[in-house]
Amino acid sequence: MESLTELRRRRIALGIPLGELARAIGRSDATLSRIERGQIRPSYDLVQKILTYLEGREGLATPQLRAQDVMNRYVVTVDAATDLARASQLLEHGGYSQLPVIEGGRVTGALSETAVLRALARPDGRRARVRDVQEIAYPQVDEAFPADLLAGLLGRYPAVLVLRRGELQGIITRADLIRGLRGTPLRRAATSGTTPRGP
Repeated sequence: MESLTELRRRRIALGIPLGELARAIGRSDATLSRIERGQIRPSYDLVQKILTYLEGREGLATPQLRAQDVMNRYVVTVDAATDLARASQLLEHGGYSQLPVIEGGRVTGALSETAVLRALARPDGRRARVRDVQEIAYPQVDEAFPADLLAGLLGRYPAVLVLRRGELQGIITRADLIRGLRGTPLRRAATSGTTPRGP
């Protein structure tokens, strides 16, 4: 059963007055207030009534988001033929922890700080190209992919790429998805368009 604190948080986030919810579930304002404060333990059926009402309102307040609604359209990439010294400068100066790798107009992999460090530690590392050390590409989805399904992918990967007919359109990080799901517009500067350094 969902915690009473969480039910109150959801009600407030939706801007629903206490009285409105109380009337919807057939209880008084005072009773609902005591339920939310944990002074009364409601029945399972009553909690389900509250949840049904909140979920209905959430459906109205939050239309189905798609990948294109939460993606950042500014994507910094690195060409597979770039030498590792130049690529490492791109990571450092941009403050990126990783970048999508492009070759022949297609996404072929990802370059991370970890891969660069491993390569540069080898005697011949400075002569390497990005294609020699690139890692597996980020997952790729189309623009209509449901945003609520992105959480599973972003739990395993640092970013998801959005493509249209094979062409890169945008990138989605965990921060982008969180921002989109809570309804906050994207207001980042263009230079932070890919995965930033940090967790």
